[in-house]
Amino acid sequence: MIPAATRYARAQSLDQALELLGEPDAKAIAGGQSLIPVMKLRIARPSVVVDISRLELHGIEEREGTLHIGPLTTWAELAAASLSPGLEAIPECAHGIGDVQVRNLGTIGGSVVHADPASDMPAVLLALGARLQVRSSDGERETSLEDVLVGPFTTALGTQELVTDIIVPVPQAGSGSAYVSVEHPASGFALAGAAALVEPDRERIAVTGVGATPFVVPDGGLGATEIFGDRFASDEYRRELAGVVVERARASARARSAG
Repeated sequence: MIPAATRYARAQSLDQALELLGEPDAKAIAGGQSLIPVMKLRIARPSVVVDISRLELHGIEEREGTLHIGPLTTWAELAAASLSPGLEAIPECAHGIGDVQVRNLGTIGGSVVHADPASDMPAVLLALGARLQVRSSDGERETSLEDVLVGPFTTALGTQELVTDIIVPVPQAGSGSAYVSVEHPASGFALAGAAALVEPDRERIAVTGVGATPFVVPDGGLGATEIFGDRFASDEYRRELAGVVVERARASARARSAG
């Protein structure tokens, strides 16, 4: 299909981007791998598309025990990144997203704010305890990714807010992480995916593809968690599959932490 008519504006600065996003129904675009498909289906009909791809929001850098990922960093860049032990799940996950074209254009920030219930990387970031630095015309704030993801394709971000940094604590020595998913053979989206972080004194696991949003698995496991079913897989099947990928991710992360 063809998107509905819209205006296009390329932001030359972060302040200009925030000003343009103040227009009713404005949408930011970087790689376009999330927004353009829903525009083609006319699910999204932005009045103006604000291109932020030229802003200085790229890069992967570890400093003072923290990994900083610019929201415009592509999947290909993340897949090729050499990161500290305990962060292995990030390039592992990025390597399996989409195809070559998607990985070369798609950005981590776009994926996070799109809030697809079956998106892979949010589960990894949740397991790693990621936080987001967010900028608006009123200033900056920092928030946990867990608080940002509130529902299917819905976040707690304001219409005039942009993610400017993704902040991930570098796990302590002797840690390992992993991401495992089972994809639908046609769409490639995760029927169930799990990310695990294993540290010497704790484990943290998050899942995707089985609920309204990717989420951290409670200490008691998935037993009391509401699991969604659809025409591709029933809730019973997804619950069983989620248990399988959780155990596989945990086993892989434990092996890396021991190695």
